[in-house]
Order: sequence, then structure tokens, then C-alpha cells
Amino acid sequence: MKTAIWLYLFLFLAVFDLHAQYPILTPFAISLGAAPTFIGWMMGIYSLTHLPGNLIAGTQIDKHGSRRYIVFSLLGAGFILLLQAHVHTPWQLLALRSISGFVLAFLSPACLALLAQLSSDPVKQGKYMSGHGVVHTLASVVSPAAGAIIVGSMGFSSTFSGLGYLLILTGVIAFMTMPRGIVKQHERVTEPAKPDVSPANVTSAFLPVSWRYFALPLVIACAQGILFFELPLRGGGHSSMMSTGLLFSIISIGALFTLSMLFLNRYSPKLRLVAGVLLMSLCFFVMAAIPQIPLSTVLFVLGMSKGIIFPAMATLFIRLSGGSKLGRIFSLQSIATSIGSFIGPITAGQLRVGLSPYFIAFVLLMIGMLLLPYYTSRREASLSDPKSILN
Repeated sequence: MKTAIWLYLFLFLAVFDLHAQYPILTPFAISLGAAPTFIGWMMGIYSLTHLPGNLIAGTQIDKHGSRRYIVFSLLGAGFILLLQAHVHTPWQLLALRSISGFVLAFLSPACLALLAQLSSDPVKQGKYMSGHGVVHTLASVVSPAAGAIIVGSMGFSSTFSGLGYLLILTGVIAFMTMPRGIVKQHERVTEPAKPDVSPANVTSAFLPVSWRYFALPLVIACAQGILFFELPLRGGGHSSMMSTGLLFSIISIGALFTLSMLFLNRYSPKLRLVAGVLLMSLCFFVMAAIPQIPLSTVLFVLGMSKGIIFPAMATLFIRLSGGSKLGRIFSLQSIATSIGSFIGPITAGQLRVGLSPYFIAFVLLMIGMLLLPYYTSRREASLSDPKSILN
């Protein structure tokens, strides 16, 4: 439990630091002379460079543990933010954002794998994942508005420098306090005596669960990328940046609202996942087709859907994996997320004049929900908790 508390603290500081940039990156790029299309590519390239990091993280986290990769991500991202405080052209910002995407690709799968490996009990694993969601959401509630306020009082350069030093400090504390050897102890318990090298098992070693499950994080990330691209372009100036920060905070408050509903954990993770994605897709449809409804209300409900989706998705992947190859599982999830985050803002930047990007997000979410397997295969049933109902 002590390790979980430390990890939650690191996650809070890291998420606060990263989410504080959401409302200010687009205005900062515009101040450097970037056009909306270029901003879409800037946001997309960050996610594209996630991919090589995710591919490396998958096997290396399972092999070496999470500690070194968490520290590397925090320190590397901090140093990049210090450099970002001194850029003068959009291309310099694009280059630093692409490097930052690779460095931070290790953080999410490493943290999720470490949390899942703190216990082999599915109930405790679910609690750890819910705790991760609560901490992530608490940090993201205050950070967007805080980032906009800090920029308004200190300017872009000082804000990026301060956020960079915060990440570096967090990385140093993580290096000094996080224990070693947790993953290896867990693997000694769960490692089979004789590895199966049959063709079917080799395939499952690369893709532990059906690829159709990873379609959902892809389309969800694509929809979120569209949202993160569109919201900051609603207006210009300091007042618009402040209102954008508040809107991002409203999303997080909505997520915190449903995360606090602990009774939701009694239901099947697949059922929660479908309900959350359906609710999110309806929110995007409303933003595209019924603009009369206040945006803050729609974003609050959209945040509620996020609070349902992400703990359910993490729990579902843990159960489908049978508690093994967690680094690979969460790495594949991060790869799908990276691809979606790359496609989303670029699509919005290219098509926002002729077609509402929110409607594109709605269609993608509905397709992803249709692709989700609505039956439990024999292999998945044997790996998951037999007492849990996934359908």
C-alpha cells in the first residue's frame, strides 16, 4: 500500500504538470506564428512518436520492471519542457513535442503495470485502478485552469520552466523512493513451469487478447484529440485561454463525479465500457448537431463518461490477460491510444471547415463500440476471473 501511495503522488504531480499545458499549447503555438493546420500536426506528431516508445515499453517493462521507465519519463519530459521555454519558431516547438511524445510513452504503461502487479487479487487490482483514475482526475480538475492562470501572470516561458522543474523534482523523488524487485517477485509466482511455444501461443504472446478490444482506446483517443484541438480554437486572447482551462476542468469534474460512484465497480467492466462509450458518443453528437445546449453541461456529461470508461477498460484488460504480460497489455493499449491521438487532431485540422469534427468523433466512437467483442472466447474465459461476468 505504501508503494501505491507513493505512485499516486508521482502520478498526481505528473498529470498536473502535463494537463496544465492543454489550454496553453495552442495559444503558445499561435503566438509563434503557427496556423491551425500546423497545430493539428504538432499535436498529432506528439502522439505518433509515442509509438516507438510504446513498442519498446511493452517487453522491457515485463522484463526489467516499471521503476526505471517511470523515472526516465519524468526526468526526460522535465528537461524537454525547460528547452520548450526558449523556442522561437513553430518548427522548434514541433521538434520538442515529437521528442516529448517518445519520452512520455513509457510513463502510462509502466504506472499501470506496476499498480496491477502490487496484488494478484482481482478485487485489489480493481481498487488500485480506481485509485489511479481518481488521482488522475483530481490532478486534471485543477491543472488546466491553473495552467491558464499561471501563463496569464508569468508568461509562457516561465510557465514551461516551472512545469519542467516540477517534473524533474518528481523524477528525482521517484528514483529515491520507489522500491525495486516488485515485478520479478510477481513473475516468480505466475511464471509457468514450461513455456508453450506452439504457434497459437506465439501469436498470443504478441497480442495477448483480441485486437478488437484495442479498437476502443484508439477511437476514444481520436475523439479526445479532436476535442483537445477544437476547444482552444474557440476564440483568442487571455480570456479565451482562461475559459478553455475552465472547460477542461469541467470535464475532469464530471469524471470525478462518476469515479466517486464506487458501486459501479460491482458491474461487469465490459458493460461499463459500452455504457461509457455510448454516453461519450452522444455528447459529441450533441456538440455537432445541437449547439443550443450549453457547452459546459455537455462537457460535464462527457467527463462522466470518461470516469466510467477508463477504470473499466483497465480492469477488463487485466482480467483478459489473466494477470500476466501486463506491460505488454498496457503497452498495446498505449499504442492504440497514440494512433488515435495522432489521427484525431490532424483530421480536425484538415476537415474542420467543411464538416464538424465533433460529428467525426461521434461516428468513430460508434464504430469502435460495434467492433467490441460481445462474447467471451474460451481462451478469455480461462484467463479471466471465472466469477466475473464480462458479458
